[in-house]
Order: sequence, then structure tokens, then C-alpha cells
Amino acid sequence: MQFTAVDYVLFSLMLVVSVGIGVWTAYRSHGKESTHDYLLGSGTMSPFPVALSLLGGIISAISILGNPTEVYLYGSQLCLSLVGLIFGCIMVQQIPLPVFYNLRLVSINQYLELRFRSRAVRLLGSMCQLITKFFYMGVCLYAPSLALSTVTSLSIWGSIVLMGLVCTFYISVGGVKAVVYTDVMQTLLMFGGMLLVVIICCNEIGLANVWTIADQGSRIEFFNLSTSPFTRYTFWSTIVFGFYLAVNVLGISQPSYQRLASVDTLTTAKWLCMFFLVGIWILWVLFFFSGLVAYAAYSHCDPLTSGRIQKPDQIIPYLVMEKLGYLTGIPGIFVAAVYGGVLSSLSSSGNAIACLIWEDFLKEIPYFSKMSSASATRVLKLLSVVAGVSGILIGMVAGQLGNIFHVISSFSGSVMGPLQGIFLAGMCTPWVNTKGAVSGFLLAFCYNLWVVVGKFLRGGGQPPRLPLSVDGCPENLLHLANASITASVSNISSAMPNTSLISNLTTDFTIQGPNTDRDEGKTVYDISYCYFGMTGILMTFVISNLVSLCTGPVSPMAVDKQLSCPNSVRLHRWLWRTYYGPAKTTTTGCEEDDETTMNMLPHTNNQLNGAMMRPQGQQLRCVLLLLALAGQLPMGAVGRGNQGCGGER
Repeated sequence: MQFTAVDYVLFSLMLVVSVGIGVWTAYRSHGKESTHDYLLGSGTMSPFPVALSLLGGIISAISILGNPTEVYLYGSQLCLSLVGLIFGCIMVQQIPLPVFYNLRLVSINQYLELRFRSRAVRLLGSMCQLITKFFYMGVCLYAPSLALSTVTSLSIWGSIVLMGLVCTFYISVGGVKAVVYTDVMQTLLMFGGMLLVVIICCNEIGLANVWTIADQGSRIEFFNLSTSPFTRYTFWSTIVFGFYLAVNVLGISQPSYQRLASVDTLTTAKWLCMFFLVGIWILWVLFFFSGLVAYAAYSHCDPLTSGRIQKPDQIIPYLVMEKLGYLTGIPGIFVAAVYGGVLSSLSSSGNAIACLIWEDFLKEIPYFSKMSSASATRVLKLLSVVAGVSGILIGMVAGQLGNIFHVISSFSGSVMGPLQGIFLAGMCTPWVNTKGAVSGFLLAFCYNLWVVVGKFLRGGGQPPRLPLSVDGCPENLLHLANASITASVSNISSAMPNTSLISNLTTDFTIQGPNTDRDEGKTVYDISYCYFGMTGILMTFVISNLVSLCTGPVSPMAVDKQLSCPNSVRLHRWLWRTYYGPAKTTTTGCEEDDETTMNMLPHTNNQLNGAMMRPQGQQLRCVLLLLALAGQLPMGAVGRGNQGCGGER
């Protein structure tokens, strides 16, 4: 089972086209590209290629290989995450997207500095995103290396280096435009390659047989209503996971924002979210079903248990080579589809890493701030190279952690969940102050990291699998036949064969998963990874609100309407009026009409540095102090007023 010359040609053609697009894009924009164009594509890109790029940047090789593996090992319950994606996409379309787009940010972490008036919070958010993106790049590089090592003589490490260098090259020379245009080709290749594999396999096995065999093997399950948090996939956990996934990969994500910001209107960006939802449904249904096809093909001879493959994520490449290897070119198309997925995701992450490092760390340093646009663009290209090389190094150790889909979901949820909680708290609860946001993040982050690290160290990252069998493997059939003959000879006087011996041998070669319905002895490390991301969001959200209420919430006058969703702003004012009373809010000057509310938050760094020196804030502080001494306000309101009406110092 090895590549033919035709397979190598098809696979190499995909790499050549990807590199060619990067070179062509760099040639067209040579000498005319600013840093803004390099990162956001000038904001006038065509919606259709951006839509495919948005989808391709998220549907990576992790999905192509990891999703089928999860269904193969744990059943189809994970498919219900698609329902949660619906609610998540609607939320993204209504809350974070309008805020980010209307502010015209480059790095989404700029929002944290504007909202909480703290550069430290912005840098904290940037560090979390960088850590996640570097790790994601490493896992993305490792995933297709499994596929290529299964069908060729190229080692996993050689494959990681090859793909890392190719991707690093066309990201660095072409910028976001090269990423978008390459993603179009790679997304279509992903869909076409997997669809071709599934159709041919179903034609050989039979579509009805695939479903029947999967059902008999307990792989068909959609409504596991268990409330146990320790069960890997239930109806509730998959819905929660789908909702979080939309927030993580579409709503509060630097690569996705760079694509959404590259179109000319907010309405178009919102339509791109709906296109993403439809596209991910189509692709993920295809990937999930390919897991059922693989199980139907190997229901009696599991390649992993029998030692034919070393990693669970090799199951789909092995299926392609064993069942479809006789069809010239099919293995090459499949591997090209897998690598199309990884190149798309790597290019998105690499470009986002360069953007975050430049905008959040380097741009404000005097040496870099004085650079010309051309010099700054060269620095961004160098940062893209650094990101690619770092991804190669991380990819070399990523394979030791478990199934790729589970690993990246667990790690991303533990780090990004608390960070997304800060963003959502800032947008949905305008009264949250800086102390509350930082406290909520740190507590949620420490808890999530403790659980995830403990999960993998204690083996909780490898929960029991559904039953897998090797009864039908040729070597085991021969072994059972010899055992049956031996049993018959030794029991020649018996009319019935020694079924107990055969039964015992059958049991030896059938790997039965233990009963997962029992929760005895389970610890926090055994909680399903589906809850990690949402746990981080909720913990950050709740703790930040509680701390803010105890330390002095931000008043309506200190909130820029552009930094929160409109309904939250109205709720904030109503709560403030209810708490302090109409007379008191009118006296302090905190009650203003929407049209006359002062814009207290600056949108430039110079304004940001000097905003707190405005005389209005000092005057208001004196008014509050006098009211407190007169008994009209509680003394604690003076501190709150200093933060709220006058702005946090």
C-alpha cells in the first residue's frame, strides 16, 4: 500500500499551486502593500473567496482526520455539536461581530485596552491567543503527517518539516490575500476529496449496510440524555460544545476576524457567518459519516487493535489505501485534500500570529513605530516565518498527547475559554471593571489549566472506547480455526464442540469497553472536554461581575456605546437608575440621553494616555464627595463614581 507515480504528481501539484498563488499575490502587490493591506486585505475583498477562506481556515486536517476518528471510537453523538453551532453563530452575528467590525480594529485585543483601559489586559489576551495559535499550528502539522506516513515512505518528521516550509513560504510572501485565495482552492479540494472517498466506499459496502453495521456496533446515537459530566459525549455536552466552538473559531478569533474585516460592509460580514454555518454543516456531516463508513469496513477487524496502524487518527488514510488503493490517483487526491486542510489552517494561524505580535507588542515600541510602511511589512513577513518554524517544532511533540481532535479542543478550551469570557463580559455587562475582568480570567484560567493538565497526566484524556473487534482478521480466523480443531480432537467423545474454549478465544480478540454509565471513582479530571471552553467563559463572566459589584461597578457615563451591545447599554442604565434612584443619578450627571452621552473612551493611543487627565473627572469626583458627606450617596459611591462617571484611574 504505497503511493504510485500518479499519486505523487497529484499531491505535488497541490503544493505547487499553493506556492504559486503566494508568489502571484506578492508580485501583484509588490511595492504597493501597506501593513493594513497585508493583514486585512484593504477591506475590499470579494465576499465569495473570503467565505470559502473563512470555512477552509477552520475546517482543517484536524477535522478531516479527527472527526471521523471520534465517531469511529465513540459513536455519532458528537454530530449534535452542529445544532449548538447554530445558536453560537447567531450569538456571534449579533454581539461580538458588530462591535469588532464597527471599531475597525486590526488586532481584536485592542478591544480589551479600549474597554478596560489597561494595556496589561490587552497583552494578557494576546499572550493567550499566541499560545493557542502556536499549539494549534503544531497539531495541524502533525495531523496530515500521519496520513502521508501511512501511504508513503516519508517519515512523520520529514512530512512536518516539508509542509511547514511550504506554508511558511506562501504566508510570508503573500499576506492575507495569498491566504484567502489559496484557501479557496484548498477548501474545494477538501470537500471533493472526502466526498469521492465516501462515495466509492459506500458503493462497495452499500449505503444501507453502512448504517446497519454501525447501528449494530452501537455507533448510532443522537439522544444520550445522560446528565453525567463524565460521559464523553451526551446530548447536552455536544450542544454546549457546538455553541462554544462557534464563539471560539468564528466570534472571538483573530484569523476569522481578519477575514470578516476584509469585506466592505457589516451586512456582508454577517452573511459570511451564515455561509460558514451552512458550509460547516455540509463538511462536518461528510466527515462524521466517513467515520461510520470506516467502522462498517473494519467492524470485524479493527486496524488499531490488530496493530496495522499505530495511531487512531490513521484510520481514514488506512481505509483509503487498503480499500481504494487499486484506483490510481485516489490516494493522491485524498492526501492532497488532507494537506489542503492543513495548509489552509496553518496559513490562517501564521498570519494571525504575525498580526498579534506586531500590533500588540512591537508597534508601540519607538524603534518599530518610526518604521516606514514597507519596512513594517517586511517585519510582518519575518514574523510569519518565525511562526511557521515554531509550528514545525511544536508539531514534532504534538503526537504524544492523544487523538488530535480531542487534544486541540481540550487545550483551546482551557486557554481561550477564560479569555472569551473577558470579551463577552465587556460587551454584555458594561458595569464590569478592570479588577473584575482580570480576577475572573485568572481564576478561570488556573482552574481550567489545572484540570486539563491533570486530565492528561492521569490518563483522563483517553476514556473508554466503544467495543472494537478483531475476530474477522485473517490471522485470528486461522487461530480460531486451529483452536476449534484442537478442541474437537481432545473432546472426541463429546457430541457438542467445546464452545467455551471458542467463546474464550473470541473474548480475547474482542476489545470491550467498560461500562461508562457508572461515575464511581470519577474525579474532576474525568469531566468531558466538551465543557472546558464553556466552563471558562461562565467562570470568568460570573466572577468578573461579582468582583466588579464588590469593588465599584462602572457607571453608564464611563461606557462608550461602541464597546458594548445596545441592549446591554440600556440594561446598564436601567439598573443604575434603579439602584441609585432618579434624583441621585440626575444630580450626579450620570443620566444622559443616548445622543448626548459623552464618549469617554478614546480610540487612539495618545488619547488613551491622556484621557484620565480631563477636568470633568476631577470636578465630578468632588461633587460625589460632597453628596456623600451630605448623606445623599453612600460613601462607597465616591470610589465607584471615580471609576464610573469620571473613568478608571
